[in-house]
Amino acid sequence: MAGKRMPRVLMTADTVGGVWTYAVELARELEARGVRVAIATMGGPLSAHQKLELAASRRITVFESSYRLEWMQDCLEDVEAAGEWLLELERGFQPDLVHLNQYAFGALPFTAPTLLVAHSCVLSWWRAVHGQAAPAEWTVYRRWVKQGLAAAGLVAAPTRAMLESLAVNYGYGKSGLVLPNGASAEDFAPTRKQHYVLAAGRFWDAAKNLCALEQVAPGLPWPVKVAGAYKQPDGGSVSPQGVQCLGELSRDALARQLAAAAIYALPARYEPFGLSVLEAALSGCALVLGDIPSLREIWGDAALYVPPDDHHALHAALAQLITDPAERSRLAQAALARALHFSPARKCDGYLNAYARLAPRFAPAASEELACA
Repeated sequence: MAGKRMPRVLMTADTVGGVWTYAVELARELEARGVRVAIATMGGPLSAHQKLELAASRRITVFESSYRLEWMQDCLEDVEAAGEWLLELERGFQPDLVHLNQYAFGALPFTAPTLLVAHSCVLSWWRAVHGQAAPAEWTVYRRWVKQGLAAAGLVAAPTRAMLESLAVNYGYGKSGLVLPNGASAEDFAPTRKQHYVLAAGRFWDAAKNLCALEQVAPGLPWPVKVAGAYKQPDGGSVSPQGVQCLGELSRDALARQLAAAAIYALPARYEPFGLSVLEAALSGCALVLGDIPSLREIWGDAALYVPPDDHHALHAALAQLITDPAERSRLAQAALARALHFSPARKCDGYLNAYARLAPRFAPAASEELACA
């Protein structure tokens, strides 16, 4: 059996948001199950802390690029070039399956079957942030997404809410899978809690709605700290006021902040899953979240919810938890219990089952045989 070839996955990932963390976590689990993974990156060069995340994973291959992503400005030539690059990578790496975390490449003529994962999209983002359909300037993007969804061998999303949005925005009528994200309880654990509120995310992204914390922070007895990027990928930046800016942190540094924070706040208008919320829950934080379907789907009664644009409600929810340690503790325990269901192992099980629907080499019996070999 020792001579059998390990099953292979070519996976795309961007370096801008949470998809990078998701991809690395999944690749590690797949590697432990006897699957060889190659990650093709785009969106910008890997940062130093992103490279460190891969240091312990010897079998994960990384093909790095700086091609603009399909939602970035002036990306047409880059998306076309990235497609040619991915087809060339497939010819060289010879994967048994191509796992796409972007839409535009779903219609490429890959030899291997394709799983396309819908983490988020511009059209659902636009509806959530602006309350109306995206303008005509997104016509090319809309066409890319529709073509990618239609051509992919299988489509998945991290929540039912995100999966259903594909029908609303792109007329996607096929069945799809809900494959929740996961995070390791070993990487995130509470320490002695300190009196501050933490938030994490791209401050420039209106969907995260972190600017709402600027409005309420000055009236709270505890400081509000915000970790994340302030510079936009296409230029420009924001300068948050009224909160303590931690900047963009490594995964380990963010874990330390989460471990000490008593409350985690994300009054999001749009968040198809919310990996940072999961990490906060594993870290023993009480959660105050935007009242949107995807977050309610994941967290149920284990969080407090506020309408994203209601600053009075956000202030009241945070003030309530600050002054009520018993309720803060109850919510933190409820969130932790729920978070433990979203483990990397369970996430990997779901993806291997999805892979097996497309390629027999990933069927459980075959995977176990290869892992033993």
